[in-house]
Amino acid sequence: MTEMIEATGAAEIARLASELRAIRDRQELAHLAARLGVLMDDKRFDDLGSIYAEDATAATPGGTAQGVAGLIAQARRNHQGFARTQHVITNPLVELDGDRATVQANLVVTFVQRSDALEPHFTLGARYRFEAKRTEQGWRFSRVEVTPVWRADMGEGAGPTQR
Repeated sequence: MTEMIEATGAAEIARLASELRAIRDRQELAHLAARLGVLMDDKRFDDLGSIYAEDATAATPGGTAQGVAGLIAQARRNHQGFARTQHVITNPLVELDGDRATVQANLVVTFVQRSDALEPHFTLGARYRFEAKRTEQGWRFSRVEVTPVWRADMGEGAGPTQR
């Protein structure tokens, strides 16, 4: 009888440990998405290596890129000419599959062209889709796709999307 109770207890501990790891993984992946927005808004493009895998790829309205250096160059290029941005990333939905995962989230990003202006140049609503993998450094995004849903232009000039 004691052996059966111990076996049941061990199974329950293993189940709870697995659930706790899944919760931790989901939280870490949602944090990566939030961190992306902060890094972009702070123009800390060189720090994107802390959220992307070395072999990461991107497909965004501003083009495609491969490798961390390519993603950094693309982010810098697509955000130059704007004094400020505000990336609001919401509703992350994380699907785990062992050491792989997908994350979907909503994005509303506002671009402000002049540092002395509060009026936005344009705002873009989009869907993020990330693929992620567990690395020795923790979770990293291995792919990012941005699919525009809507755009509101408030000023003259082109942004990183086609009209």
